[in-house]
Amino acid sequence: QVQLVESGGGSVQAGGSLRLSCVVSGFTQNSNCVGWFRQAPGKEREGVADIYFSGGATYYHDAVKGRFTISRDYAKKTVYLQMNGLKPEDTAMYYCASTADWIRICPDSPVSEYIHWGQGTQVTVSS
Repeated sequence: QVQLVESGGGSVQAGGSLRLSCVVSGFTQNSNCVGWFRQAPGKEREGVADIYFSGGATYYHDAVKGRFTISRDYAKKTVYLQMNGLKPEDTAMYYCASTADWIRICPDSPVSEYIHWGQGTQVTVSS
């Protein structure tokens, strides 16, 4: 059974940094895509970045390119999201999610392929 547990959220001022962590368990082949998503109050969930857990290839959505970095520690079964240059519009609940094994498209996997979700961690950026 796949489980994902996020941590690292908090409150920072604009321009600050946070690092989110997502510990994954239950992967059988490690050929999954792991992504970060976010949802602000009153807004739809949007993709942030994703990474092929085995090979490490990454994809970023335009809103975070150049500011956020997704990475993974294969041995620790952890995916990170380093967030620098945070803006008030980055305020949201951040979720870690994974696809099934042997996903065909990764990174930039369609959101419909993400079938396992964590509980989320709140990020608040004040101006």
